[in-house]
Amino acid sequence: MARSIYITSAEGHTGKSTIALGVLDALMRVTPRVGVFRPIARSVTQRDEILELLLAHDGVHLDYDDCVGVSYDDVRDDPDRALSTIVARFKAVEAQCDAVVIVGSDYTDVASPAELGYNARIAANLGAPVLLVLSGRDQQRQAEQLGTTTARSASAVGQIASLALAELEAERAELFAVIVNRAAPDALGEVSAAVASVRPARGMSVWAIPEDRTLVAPSIRGILSAVDGRLLKGDPDRLDREALTIVVAGMSMVNVLPRITEEAVVVIPADRTEVLLATLLADASGTFPRVAGIILNGPFPLPEPIVQLLDGFASTAPIITTDLGTYDTAVRVMNARGRISPESRTRYDKALGLFQAHVDITDLTTQLGLAESTVVTPLMFEYGLIERARADRRRIVLPEGDDDRILQAAATLLSREVADLTILGDEAAVRARALELGVDISAAQVLSPNDPEMVERFAAEYARLRAHKGITLAQAADTVTDVSYFGTMMVHLGLADGMVSGAAHTTAHTIRPSFEIIKTKPGVNVVSSVFLMALADRVLVYGDCAVIPDPTSEQLADIAISSAATARQFGIDPRVAMLSYSTGESGSGADVDKVRAATALVHERAPELLVEGPIQYDAAADAAVAKAKLPGSEVAGRATVFVFPDLNTGNNTYKAVQRSAGAVAIGPVLQGLNKPINDLSRGALVDDIVNTVAITAIQAQGQES
Repeated sequence: MARSIYITSAEGHTGKSTIALGVLDALMRVTPRVGVFRPIARSVTQRDEILELLLAHDGVHLDYDDCVGVSYDDVRDDPDRALSTIVARFKAVEAQCDAVVIVGSDYTDVASPAELGYNARIAANLGAPVLLVLSGRDQQRQAEQLGTTTARSASAVGQIASLALAELEAERAELFAVIVNRAAPDALGEVSAAVASVRPARGMSVWAIPEDRTLVAPSIRGILSAVDGRLLKGDPDRLDREALTIVVAGMSMVNVLPRITEEAVVVIPADRTEVLLATLLADASGTFPRVAGIILNGPFPLPEPIVQLLDGFASTAPIITTDLGTYDTAVRVMNARGRISPESRTRYDKALGLFQAHVDITDLTTQLGLAESTVVTPLMFEYGLIERARADRRRIVLPEGDDDRILQAAATLLSREVADLTILGDEAAVRARALELGVDISAAQVLSPNDPEMVERFAAEYARLRAHKGITLAQAADTVTDVSYFGTMMVHLGLADGMVSGAAHTTAHTIRPSFEIIKTKPGVNVVSSVFLMALADRVLVYGDCAVIPDPTSEQLADIAISSAATARQFGIDPRVAMLSYSTGESGSGADVDKVRAATALVHERAPELLVEGPIQYDAAADAAVAKAKLPGSEVAGRATVFVFPDLNTGNNTYKAVQRSAGAVAIGPVLQGLNKPINDLSRGALVDDIVNTVAITAIQAQGQES
């Protein structure tokens, strides 16, 4: 039977969806089949936003209709029959999963005061322990308006916890833990202690997550929908920025300008064109705060000369038009709510980052009775990379600060505390572009590759390293301003622990400086690469698929030994298969002899390694074939590291497995260098960059200090 957890709250607007997302994400790390279930949805015809959010999470493979119990109308008409339906529909989901995240009802405007009791009753009948979510902020409606936050005292949260726990006990629901969400950041310990004191004898896990205004603030896209508006001008990428405050500009230009605040949405009557132009000038000037967006309200078309002016403005702030009056527009903006969705990457990552930073994930999964699975799915492996990088954070330099994907990945890495980052580029331009994209890189260091002090220091060191090639100080100064050389020098001199580049540069451009500056590890003659191939239930290592076109026997041995070390670094027990078109002594020829000689060199240089070669892929991977072709081998049928005889074979094989078997190919991961430098594909996605930075950080953890 699946282990389940029932997430409910004592009132509305607690941020329960954020908690549900965090719990789902946590369970995905330790077990491959996690489901979601919504016992009560607002309507059988209207899609439930929380359920859609959870179903969109990587690794959840359930149909929406199967994950809904009943509607509010069903509960009001016949609570007992509704409960029976909920149980029956839940059991169908449970049968398909190892764990199920159940999300209770939402306390809508038509909700009953006994709603918590009914949720507790459902939880008891489903046999699911309750994760109770309490709010650390005032739930008065006016306290939810844009730009305001009213924190509850610790004693007030404790009183609400006492009442809620009594109601759970009355319905015989089992309490799992309590999370106080949106708590005052400076009172997390005090709030947790107040809740824990409600049941001191029996004890319970209590976690507190601080308020983050950007999670509850609406996006400009959400406001656009709320006011039934249309986008007149501006960068569509800025629609996902959060509006932290509202400025109603029903006054003169001189009085509006001092009232503009950072990330405000400014509501301007459409016939006050002088205020519109002043606001756009302020946004573009650099001497005023940047606005999140502008709303022109009222049924007044802009005069043609004003439209011409707008076309020439440097500001990219979104300008929305609506026919609503000023009062109705302001009310709708203030009532708009922030929503977490997979499309809003910044908000999504920030929510997960907060959950991971303040909830003990290991404690949560252990208490729920979920042990580590022997199966390793691609998602579980990627989670493992992130967790290992987070456990011992390293500084990684990203030279391509002018690439939007790098900035988006940086925001994810920073929000989830995967690594400390240095981004290369003009600081004003990089930070301005991040703002336009709606991503937060405020915690990153942004460094110009033309910084005079750094260039002088790097040039002196590079000239010293390359003196045997006749490099002068002037030539060195010119060379180190190249972002790849600049980043590599940072790693060389200990200003960064590793570098990730290649999103906008060739592989050669990325790794050539490392050959000149970082050089190879002692005992290693070549730099090679591997792909970590995450299959449905395990992870394999393929090398070399990206660097050396036609390796010699000596180079193949190097690749095998380095690949085994990389496998071990990522928790994979290395059993090395030296691949060829024949197995054992069955074939001959120059290509087979090369692999045979390489295998002998591996035995000689690393006698502790389990290695077999030459061996065909099927004999290395399939136990039945191995039994027939190479019985008694410790590697055949159980290989985890596959060393290909040449780049042509390796590159085609990894791509064939990636496309045909649905494997996730993570890499290439460079190996053999003294310090970690990794290359990205120029078609890299944001997730690829995040994974590569995590891998680089883990490699850096294994470096000698």
